[in-house]
Amino acid sequence: MRSFRYFLSSALVPALLAAPPAATPPQPEATTDELFQLGQQLFDQLAPPEIKAEYEFPSKQQWDEFAVRLQKALEGDDLAVLADYAPQARAALPALRLFPEYADYTDWLTARLDELEAAEQIFAPTAARPPSPPSPPAAPAPVPVPTPRLIPAPSKGPAAAFIPHYELFLARTRSSTAPARAAALLPLLRAAFSAEGIPPELVWLAEAESTFNPSARSPAGARGLYQLTSDTARGLGLSTFLPDERTDPEKSARAAARLLHAHYEKFGSWPLALAAYNAGAGRVTRLLEKTSTKTYAGIAAALPAETRLYVPKVCALVATRAGVAPEKIPAARRF
Repeated sequence: MRSFRYFLSSALVPALLAAPPAATPPQPEATTDELFQLGQQLFDQLAPPEIKAEYEFPSKQQWDEFAVRLQKALEGDDLAVLADYAPQARAALPALRLFPEYADYTDWLTARLDELEAAEQIFAPTAARPPSPPSPPAAPAPVPVPTPRLIPAPSKGPAAAFIPHYELFLARTRSSTAPARAAALLPLLRAAFSAEGIPPELVWLAEAESTFNPSARSPAGARGLYQLTSDTARGLGLSTFLPDERTDPEKSARAAARLLHAHYEKFGSWPLALAAYNAGAGRVTRLLEKTSTKTYAGIAAALPAETRLYVPKVCALVATRAGVAPEKIPAARRF
């Protein structure tokens, strides 16, 4: 019997979703067990015999374990591992939509899928590329004179020079549309960021974090438009229990802006501030000290895999949605 990984990578889920339902969908008050019974019923009634012989229907535990494994991969340091998760995430998303209690997690996974697919592009098999035509023999080249490798400062060059993978995300973002929910939230979010001294263009961080779903949640427990963890939210003055203020658009935006402000004050660079937002200020500080550098490019290769994709993605979103290139984003306002 094939594993859950094979189940997610198969065409079974789209086939089941395209077929007419064999039972009345559960009402909103349906329990988790009832929802999974419906999924099992669809599988039993609609899956061809050869599929049933090869695959078994996933349990809730298997869904949850997949989410945990993906979170660990995001926190790891191997982009190739993330690339391997892209087919699974693409197949998981339509299946997760069968279960209403996963709606907020589904939006988190939608936001991560863009990063997983970018990792796929980075690690596209070289065998899939057309072979280069043979070149005629060249004359022996002169011995090169070693020159120091210089990394341009963020304020003195195009973003591609100091943000690895920026051009990749810029192309991806230009070919996508903003989430439909963004338009209604933007005025409130821009005002909240401005009130905290943060350039309002950076509100597009919410697209990278949650696809503008105020209730989005991650397997690690982060929640809201700007995916604040419980500890971080409480440290920024938000309640996380009855009510969970991370789901309040204005309060969560102001808290996220305060966190960004603190990171910018510490590091003096938006790419570094964004890296700290995603990976933690402590990690960024240690890497800067270890590498004796002051730039994002100097530590990018040592950051977690997700962070290496997150920083160029946010910068590309700001450039595309707000029309402001990364090197042109204004400094945080001092109070």
